[in-house]
Amino acid sequence: MADVVFDQASRIYTPGAKPAVDRLDLTVKDGEFVVLVGPSGSGKSTALRMLAGLEEIDGGAIRIDGENMVGVASKDRDIAMVFQNYALYPNKTVGENMAFPLKMAGLDKDARATKVREAAAILGLTDYLDRKPRALSGGQRQRVAMGRAIVREPRVFLMDEPLSNLDAKMRVSTRTEIAALQRRLGVTTVYVTHDQVEAMTMGDRVALLADGKLQQFATPADLYDRPDNAFVAGFIGSPAMNLFTVPVTERGVRLAGHEIGLPQDVRSTIGAQQLSTVTLGIRPEQWSVSSDGGEGIPARVDVVEELGSDAYLYGTLAESSGDLSATASLTGSKDDAVVVRTGGRSGARRGDRVALTPSVEGLHLFHPETGARL
Repeated sequence: MADVVFDQASRIYTPGAKPAVDRLDLTVKDGEFVVLVGPSGSGKSTALRMLAGLEEIDGGAIRIDGENMVGVASKDRDIAMVFQNYALYPNKTVGENMAFPLKMAGLDKDARATKVREAAAILGLTDYLDRKPRALSGGQRQRVAMGRAIVREPRVFLMDEPLSNLDAKMRVSTRTEIAALQRRLGVTTVYVTHDQVEAMTMGDRVALLADGKLQQFATPADLYDRPDNAFVAGFIGSPAMNLFTVPVTERGVRLAGHEIGLPQDVRSTIGAQQLSTVTLGIRPEQWSVSSDGGEGIPARVDVVEELGSDAYLYGTLAESSGDLSATASLTGSKDDAVVVRTGGRSGARRGDRVALTPSVEGLHLFHPETGARL
């Protein structure tokens, strides 16, 4: 096992162009499960390939257990990588697929068989060692690919969207298996995904990238509760945080004609930066809902998602005298669309008028131009 350090590591595909990975600083502790997440083109897979030795490092360094990997061939880095497409040999059995890297490394037949049996027992594949990949489900094939990595006992596991080819139900069960397995083995693991729910449920810490830059590196709870900027706030959470550009008032901010008071220290921070507007963030669960005519901001319910234990109301805000007619946009514009989480069987229906009140304790404020947290 080992720690992994990205030290101002960069990858530039075209000279003079924007880096695919831009001066990435990241430390993965020995035995830690770290997830790289971000939208398409954010640089997460490139960063993983740089660590694997499949992409050059154009600036900075990457170190594994203190050893600089610049110029070190992939085969000499003592890493094992699991891809999304399994990459199994169709003409070999499960046992032969798992034993293949050991055979290439020169281990004798008995030693190979012992390691394969041990890995198969961990992964629940003992009864499938004599089967060919075509006789396995997608989740089982992915476990075989992981078993092939486990038998090598590498210093670092790298996983590049290994669950993307599985159906939704299989993804949930397999991600639980992977997380439990990693914690059992204690091997340093770097995992790439575009799915923020996957990232939040699997990683000890999560690194969120955008445009090749690290936006925030923290525990899932810290990413959710205290995002460093508006991008992180809008990316983490399902559904995402509600973000509104709102004017600053003497007592706080004004949202859809409703003044929301803010603590003095927050008002002082806004005043010190001489801001006339801020970006206000409110999580879907931080609203209270009352019937039309109650206290709060008037809103129309456009869509209701019933999820059993919870329900999500997608609607449109309006000022007290504003128009909530059926001609308004289904999802609203950037600054009047709202998502609210309520208890299951909320009773709300499309077209209902409700009043919304945000929890002041759960508000997030960001700079309207830089997006930085205030």
